Amino acid sequence: MALVFPSVSVSFPKVPGKWKNWRYVDFSNKERTFPRVATICASTSSKSKKIVWIWTENKHVMTAAVERGWNTFIFSSHRQDLALEWSFLYFHFYTIALIYPLFIEEGRLIDHDNQRVAAFAEISSPQQLEQFQISEELADKVVVNLLDWQALEHGLGGVVMKVEDFGAVLVLKGYFDRRREVDSLLNLTKAKITHVQTTGMGDRVCVDICSLMKPGEGLLVGSFARGLFLVHSECLESDYISSRPFRVNAGPVHAYVAVPGGKTSYLSELKSGKEVIVVNQRGMQRTAIVGRVKVETRPLILVEAKVQHLQHARCNMWNPQSYSILMQNAETVGLVSLLHGEEHQQTAIPVTSLRVGDEVLLLVQGGTRHTGIEIEEFIIEK
Repeated sequence: MALVFPSVSVSFPKVPGKWKNWRYVDFSNKERTFPRVATICASTSSKSKKIVWIWTENKHVMTAAVERGWNTFIFSSHRQDLALEWSFLYFHFYTIALIYPLFIEEGRLIDHDNQRVAAFAEISSPQQLEQFQISEELADKVVVNLLDWQALEHGLGGVVMKVEDFGAVLVLKGYFDRRREVDSLLNLTKAKITHVQTTGMGDRVCVDICSLMKPGEGLLVGSFARGLFLVHSECLESDYISSRPFRVNAGPVHAYVAVPGGKTSYLSELKSGKEVIVVNQRGMQRTAIVGRVKVETRPLILVEAKVQHLQHARCNMWNPQSYSILMQNAETVGLVSLLHGEEHQQTAIPVTSLRVGDEVLLLVQGGTRHTGIEIEEFIIEK
């Protein structure tokens, strides 16, 4: 399988100018042979989304890459006909999945408007890299083909994969997916229910996303940003209504919901096209697109919980261990329960069955927010 080495023993010289933070990638393969893998050098964080460009003349490779969100392809200058053919195919069959072709020409990568996108170089030794000078007028990226190198010092900004086997695309995508799951793990905390009380009527929000959720998955929602409850999706079967694995009955319009970038949004602000964070019992998160939001007047129930051991150093000063959420008073609405080992167990507790002493999952974080962004400021919320 393909492996990316984030750190290695080989040292590289610093290159003057703006290219002081190099990023590399290397593949070693025992099951498949990648004819050539080049690296994209850029000043990006190791946690940034990695750039992937595909260099191929195989239509199956192209299809597999586009279906996985990689639509930038490299062609030699004499294969502009193939780039035009593939663009034409995808214009007719996938009207919004146009490929973005780049062409190699005289040590650079250019687009269809003849604009330079990246410089291109082949490097066979550290000495050659040391002599390699990057001019300030070059584009924002430098693609370097490290000939026969096996180990690299730093993480990568991206990879150009020259390949004719579509299986290699699946291997690379699988690796990125697994690494993203580990990197994005949230530290969910055990909270014990201390109070459950029916209230009155309120405008609650159902969030329908453009992907399916599994048992144990839901959205992070709460009355206060300092503590967000994991609200389960409607993927479980019910005696009263068919399962809707794309929906979370999240809570009233005032509540906070976790969105990408470590931010929160009011449920009332969500609409089609916006993004939310879907989280499971283990804390693994993924981004989902909101397809529809429904606001309806429904009976509400107040749930309060406490955390025995505070996990966040900058939590709100007002009773920092107490958290609350309002939810629709219905058996299809529930909070995600704790995961104990691998055995089959209940993944959610309906709010209609919640009792004092029950344990649910909570994300504890800083309490003060401005426009959804965490800030350091004293504030009292109750």
